[in-house]
Amino acid sequence: MMHDFKSLLVTHEGPVLTVQLNCPETGNAISGEILDELLVVLGALDEESGIRVLVLSGAGEDFCLGGDRAEFPALLAADPTGVGLRALGNKARRVCEALASTDVVTVARLHGGVVGAGVGLAVFCDLRVGADTCRFRLPELGLGVPPAWGGIMPRLLHEAGAARIRELILTADNFDATTAQELSILHKVVPEAELDGAVTRWIKPLVRRSPSALRTAKVMLNAYANANRLADATLFDAELLSSALTAASARH
Repeated sequence: MMHDFKSLLVTHEGPVLTVQLNCPETGNAISGEILDELLVVLGALDEESGIRVLVLSGAGEDFCLGGDRAEFPALLAADPTGVGLRALGNKARRVCEALASTDVVTVARLHGGVVGAGVGLAVFCDLRVGADTCRFRLPELGLGVPPAWGGIMPRLLHEAGAARIRELILTADNFDATTAQELSILHKVVPEAELDGAVTRWIKPLVRRSPSALRTAKVMLNAYANANRLADATLFDAELLSSALTAASARH
């Protein structure tokens, strides 16, 4: 796992891989470069890697303030038909699918702002702990785009429930860590100074588990979670996002 990443800080200690979004100057906004690098990391998590747990965190004051909206105009300028936007959307979906489907147990360590695509990355992790000062938001409608990033919608509906997610998406209201825990977006809430300790308390028993048992458990959990989905509508997310942004650009 030795790569010279530009937007991630990756450290490997025994069976634990720590992946930190490392663009604090942008609030760790999710760019195409971050997605590419996450795909490299997640693509290397096979049985031979020896990794049992991946911890995802963010550098600076915030975990992640959403997608990198500064990229959208450049992608549209390069191709007004939205091809670049669709490619970006499909990358996001592949990253989220990889987080959910990897044999490795994924842990989200959250602090500061957790917004839009940042919420998406977090909820695709198996376990999520947040500082009691975390601030969450699903701002897409307020920005004039659909909530179509990385397949987030069905994951949120399954994890948190349709009624409350409908409210948060339609109002684009901020919500705090206590509310996130009530919705099961967070499993634990702790003071920020105790985040690392909370993550360690999860890691210690996980690295003692049988690797084959962990893999089987994750396959079972994913299979049962998706048992009632007759079709995967998230395949359209990239198209929806691209169409909305292309139309908005044309109006201006």
